[in-house]
Amino acid sequence: MSERISIVMPVFNAAAWLEQTIACVQAQTHKDWELIAVDDCSSDDSFRLLQEKARADGRIRPVRLTKNAGAARTRNEGIRLAQGRYLAFLDSDDLWKKTKLEKELAFLKERQAAFAFTAYEFGDENGVGNGKIVHVPDTLSYREALSRTVIFTTTVMFDLEKIDRSLIFMPDVKSEDTATWWRILRAGHTAHGLDENLAVYRRPRNSLSSNKLEAVRRIWRLYRDQERLSLPESAYHLVFWALRATVRRL
Repeated sequence: MSERISIVMPVFNAAAWLEQTIACVQAQTHKDWELIAVDDCSSDDSFRLLQEKARADGRIRPVRLTKNAGAARTRNEGIRLAQGRYLAFLDSDDLWKKTKLEKELAFLKERQAAFAFTAYEFGDENGVGNGKIVHVPDTLSYREALSRTVIFTTTVMFDLEKIDRSLIFMPDVKSEDTATWWRILRAGHTAHGLDENLAVYRRPRNSLSSNKLEAVRRIWRLYRDQERLSLPESAYHLVFWALRATVRRL
């Protein structure tokens, strides 16, 4: 049975990071993968770099959109093109430890699960981990997920034989990834957490305290517009979301 993992990587003006990010994929101990790199009309050298990498490694599949579409639609194009049984996401500025695919795939199969995610580490602008690791719970249900955004997109893996691909297509809203995880969990799936640090979330120093108010607005809109929660229920989940988000970033 094929163990091909389709990796969807949205790309937008990411030339500064692509060499390192693609290298971390090529270094994976699990070798049966395809990297679907979807360029969202970058104005830098991103697509040229992707084409060069693809000529040297046939597992890399560069795709360029005809007009700028945003993160959700860019990821959705990659999901549509995925040919593997398993699906993983990797943002173009994040990094994986070399055993990420191997260990998460083994975990997914051991749990006989459709949806898995892992722990991760914050890193600096050079992709060097700073030792601040976000640990994850053993499992996560829909109700639990509403008050904790612990699922990091770059750590997610799905078994497409156990979950309908239509559930994974992301809505064109802000925080589209969180909205997607909630929809999948609401449909009855459980997310299984592998509490091992297998990824680095690159976070430039200047962005550490930026856009906090915007993050609150986004999560509030997801509660009210996407999940149709009442005002009291939205406020309840927001309080616990804010507390956990603060602790996670300390």
